[in-house]
Amino acid sequence: MPLAADVAAAMEDWRRWLGAERRLSVHTLRGYEHDLLSFLGFLADHLGGAPDVAALGRMRPTDIRGWLARRAGEGAEARTRARALSAVRSFFRHLGRSAAIDESALAAVRGPRLPHGVPKPLTRGEASAVLESAGDMEDAPWIGRRDSALFAMLYGCGLRLGEALSLTRGEAPAGDALTVTGKGRKQRVVPVLPLVRDLLAAYLAACPFALERTGPLFVGARGGPLNPAVAQRQMRRLRPLLGLSNTATPHALRHSFATHLLGAGVDLRAIQELLGHASLSTTQRYTAVDADRMMAVYAAAHPRARRTA
Repeated sequence: MPLAADVAAAMEDWRRWLGAERRLSVHTLRGYEHDLLSFLGFLADHLGGAPDVAALGRMRPTDIRGWLARRAGEGAEARTRARALSAVRSFFRHLGRSAAIDESALAAVRGPRLPHGVPKPLTRGEASAVLESAGDMEDAPWIGRRDSALFAMLYGCGLRLGEALSLTRGEAPAGDALTVTGKGRKQRVVPVLPLVRDLLAAYLAACPFALERTGPLFVGARGGPLNPAVAQRQMRRLRPLLGLSNTATPHALRHSFATHLLGAGVDLRAIQELLGHASLSTTQRYTAVDADRMMAVYAAAHPRARRTA
């Protein structure tokens, strides 16, 4: 979409700042840019032309609410609208620092109320079935082995899909540990199970492309970086075959990793480190999933919970 020259320049400066100072991933940067362009497009329709920085400074709370209402009408869920509003706030804070515009309109708008989400993991049997069956989904055996290796890294190492797809060939684990670069470019070390290494080795041996050390570890059918949508599609194809619910996604394998560790008695802070969560409160969501085990531990440990014969 056409942009006013000063807004386009401010956006470029904002993107550089997010990448260099906030250290956001390429995926997050693209999402922020998409959300901001959606807002600027709404304003252009509303005002009859692309707004410049001065026009953005004269924006009213009703303009922002109107945009959020349109996004809701288009089917955008509350979390999507909240993320979009966060992107616009970030851009306007940047403008406030560089162009001293008035940001009060955004301060007057409350974000959408978010539902309290509880992770929906797979059972141990379902996760094992995904790893065993992923390799049977494609006519090209190497693609099936790629999918098995990818899903094994999500479940066996607790990786986000974006983290796994950002790995280079040179970063492929050869030993018992893997260094992962997560959100905010923060690095963490996760253990690598023998099963994960074996499935990864089978994929690399079958892959028909010469993978450069600095190139992507997981590639698509033509040898380019694997698109996340392909992995999501493969999981959708597996769901009816294995009788899985619609919540069975690649990210659910990461949820399963955390929930199954918690069920085995692993300390919550250790799980926080393995997942790369900045806050323990994020990891604590998994305690709601494992409530039955927690109640059993309580009943066995608390003196008042014990029954006498």
